[in-house]
Amino acid sequence: MNEYRAEIIANQSVMDDITELLEKEIPDFEYTMITETHGKGLKTKKLGDTVWPEMNFILFAYVSLETAKKIKEVIADLCGRFPKEGISLFFTKGEDL
Repeated sequence: MNEYRAEIIANQSVMDDITELLEKEIPDFEYTMITETHGKGLKTKKLGDTVWPEMNFILFAYVSLETAKKIKEVIADLCGRFPKEGISLFFTKGEDL
């Protein structure tokens, strides 16, 4: 059962690193990605224009508790390798209907 929504927001420069490592570490990992996301964080803007040329991406997936824990490990590793790429991870617990 998929109990959690995992959401990753990061600079496009690490998009391939994130997806490749998640797919390697979680073989049946299924996700949706929004590849060109504009916004403003605490440190910088990502607007895709000539002044603020970088952009973010958003990846989200609905996962089990076990998979959520694995995603957390993978992202912690990548944050250590890429400390300036603004990698953020959020989880939302699903509600019973």
